[in-house]
Amino acid sequence: MKSKFLRGITHGIPICLGYLSVSFGFGILAVKAGLSVFQASVISAANLTSAGQKAGLDVIAAGGAIIEMILLQLTINIRYSLMALSLSQKLDKRFTTPHRLLASYGITDEIFAVCSAQKEPLTPAYMYGMIFIAAVGWVTGTALGAAAGELLPAAVSTAMEIVLYGMFIAIVIPPAKKQHGVLFAAVIAAALSVMFKFAVPALSEGFAMMISAIASALLTALIFPVKDEEGEAEAV
Repeated sequence: MKSKFLRGITHGIPICLGYLSVSFGFGILAVKAGLSVFQASVISAANLTSAGQKAGLDVIAAGGAIIEMILLQLTINIRYSLMALSLSQKLDKRFTTPHRLLASYGITDEIFAVCSAQKEPLTPAYMYGMIFIAAVGWVTGTALGAAAGELLPAAVSTAMEIVLYGMFIAIVIPPAKKQHGVLFAAVIAAALSVMFKFAVPALSEGFAMMISAIASALLTALIFPVKDEEGEAEAV
C-alpha cells in the first residue's frame, strides 16, 4: 500500500506544481474580493476546482443568492461526475464505497487525465497519494497568493491576477485549434457574457455565466454534433 501511495505522489508532483502557480492567482483574487487568507485557503481545501472557485468568488463578491451559487456550481462542475463514471471502470476491487466517496473529492481534470492513462487498475492508495499532493499544491498556492495579495502593491497584485485567466486560456486554445466546435463554443460564450454585461446589467454575474455556458453548449451541440464510432463506421 505504501508503494502505491508514493507512486501516486510521484505522478501527482507535476500537478502539484501546476496547481501551486495557478492557485496563487486565485488567492490574490480572493483577497481583493474581501476574503481573508484563512477563508481563501478553506475554500480551496473544500472545493479543489479552479473554474468553480473563480465563479463562486464572483457570486460572493456580488452578494449573490445561495440558489445562484448552487446552480452555478452544478453547471460548471457537473463534468466531474462524468469523469468519475469513466474512472469507475478502471478501479481495483479494493475500491469499496467509502473509498469511492473519499476519492471523489479529488477528481479534477488533471488527476482524471493521469489516472485514465494508467494501464493497471487504480487502487485507493494510488489515488490518495495523487490527490494528497495535488491538494497540498492547490491550498498552499492559494494561501501564498492571498498573503501576497495583502502585502504586494496594488499594481503588482493586479498583474498577478492574470495567472488564473492564463490557465483557462491555455486549456481552451489547444483543442480549439483542432476542433471548430470548441472554438465556436468559446466565442459564443464570451459574446453572450459581454452582451449580458452591457445590455442586461441587472442580471447577476452568476446567472449570466450559467446562461452563457448552457446556451453556447446547446448551440455547439446542434451545429457541431459529435458522431459516435458506430455512426462514423456506417457513414463510411
